Amino acid sequence: MEYRPLGRSGVQVSELCFGTMSFGGDADEAASAAMYAACRDAGINFFDTADTYNAGESERILGRLMKGHRDDLVVATKCYNPQGDDINARGSSRRHVRRAVEACLRRLGTDRVDVLFLHQFDGRTPIDEQMRGLEELVRSGKVLYPAVSNYAAWQTLAALAVQERHGWARLEVLEPMYNLVKRQAEVEILPMAEAHDIAVIPYSPAAGGLLSGKYAGGGGGERSRLHVNQMYQVRYAEEWMHDTAATFAAFCRERGLHPMSAAVAWVGAHPAVTAPIVGARNLDQLRASLDAVAIDMTPALRAEISALSRTPAPATDRNEEQKG
Repeated sequence: MEYRPLGRSGVQVSELCFGTMSFGGDADEAASAAMYAACRDAGINFFDTADTYNAGESERILGRLMKGHRDDLVVATKCYNPQGDDINARGSSRRHVRRAVEACLRRLGTDRVDVLFLHQFDGRTPIDEQMRGLEELVRSGKVLYPAVSNYAAWQTLAALAVQERHGWARLEVLEPMYNLVKRQAEVEILPMAEAHDIAVIPYSPAAGGLLSGKYAGGGGGERSRLHVNQMYQVRYAEEWMHDTAATFAAFCRERGLHPMSAAVAWVGAHPAVTAPIVGARNLDQLRASLDAVAIDMTPALRAEISALSRTPAPATDRNEEQKG
């Protein structure tokens, strides 16, 4: 396992981040503990969770597992999504974010969160108010590094401008969706992050399992995420995505690569990416993701894999400038 700088923070994180979305849901406590141990044995020191994952159970399980070595870990969590029926128990207002973080800390059993993501962009709360809320948490010591997830490039830059104007702690990490069939981040988000030296930890590197190879030939099983999760069904509904996944699986078979390992390695090889977030429901699923670090994802191999998918259009309409 290699380690990479987390933006400008001076903190070093493993080249893979483990996402604990399955903890307390698809993975019971025993399965969660087994995967956590495997990650630690592999050298992972970076863990990502959220207050909304399995009604907070993901944070509780992670908190129990990291007892005794909390200081060895970089822990990220998120807030934004509803935490109750009250109209104000959601969003990125200072009121909600402060209360949400205090609840996260109790569930995690820790005195601070290393990285706090605003999970979605809150169009109802002015950006300066959102960033002020993050700054207050940084000054209190409850949050070390502010971060955002699922923000557009312009939203991120607007937030950075507010922080710079006030001399506040800047956004240090971004968490966008990014995989072989969801490449919009390549257009503006990844170049922006690289230009501003912001860490990027993409989620869903295997496209919800679509790129894992198990769906080739119509497989995957009736209880797989793409069969039972409506969110994934909508996200990966386009026929070309499934065609790309099948072509990618065949490509990997020809080269003796596990599709899951190759999908994660492809994401991790982008120069703007710090650490793909890998997740699993059990130890067997996890192993293929951990094996991604053993793949020599050369620029030539990455280009071959990229050619299997659709390259997103550039940020301007001057397509002719992309040639030659």
